[in-house]
Amino acid sequence: MSGDAVREVKLTRVSKSGAEPTRDRVACEEPLEIQLAGVSLAVVMRTPGDDLELVTGFLVTERVVDSLADVESVRHCNEAQDPDAADNVVRVTLRAGLRPDLERLRRNLFASSSCGVCGKATLENALATAPPLDDDTRLPASLLLALPERLRAAQRVFEETGGLHAAGLFDATGGLLAVREDVGRHNAVDKVIGWAARAGQLPLAERVLLVSGRASFEIVQKALAARVPIVAAVSAPTSLAVSLAEGAGIALVGFLRGGGFNVYGARERILPG
Repeated sequence: MSGDAVREVKLTRVSKSGAEPTRDRVACEEPLEIQLAGVSLAVVMRTPGDDLELVTGFLVTERVVDSLADVESVRHCNEAQDPDAADNVVRVTLRAGLRPDLERLRRNLFASSSCGVCGKATLENALATAPPLDDDTRLPASLLLALPERLRAAQRVFEETGGLHAAGLFDATGGLLAVREDVGRHNAVDKVIGWAARAGQLPLAERVLLVSGRASFEIVQKALAARVPIVAAVSAPTSLAVSLAEGAGIALVGFLRGGGFNVYGARERILPG
């Protein structure tokens, strides 16, 4: 991914000894338009790379489709009005006979910047769309403590730029299955879930989703759609994320660093030892 994910820029470095011109490598950010049935559905700001996984994950976690069986193809646009934008447009084609209600989808996308509803209504909508988990996944606390270092070691673009979030998917033994980086933590999550979807691994029972920043409602909502029982973050959760985890049967782990962590939501999923 690192080729398109990093750009070299000019800057002035200021220190006690003065100022000097130099160059640095920064994380790339570009818009990606998602088209459905030939019409624009959404535009997300992302780090280029793994775009088809990102869009596939978006379709799953935003409940755009009921099943990936409804999707005929996900591909980059071969013809764009602006040639420079060709790599920033992905077209989704549904199987014959499906006619999506684009206006309803646009209104209901969780990724929209302002949904215009209260927290209670947002929670009810999420749980009505994807019911609470009922699997019996349980993992020891000691396994979780080892995950941040494994995720950090796999963040290759962050190592170059210091400017990207990461999401990692781990199995029940702590093995890292996939890691994706992006300027948006929700995009990184969509990329990981898209990878799993394209590999035929959904639903994601007995899996742990770890994000490099905080845990927002949106992260937990996406995990619920993919049926991930344990969501962990190296930083804090938000109040709405905790409420959704409680209602969804998800163990939400926050402040996973320095040899300890907090568990919210389905706390019984994390075993002592």
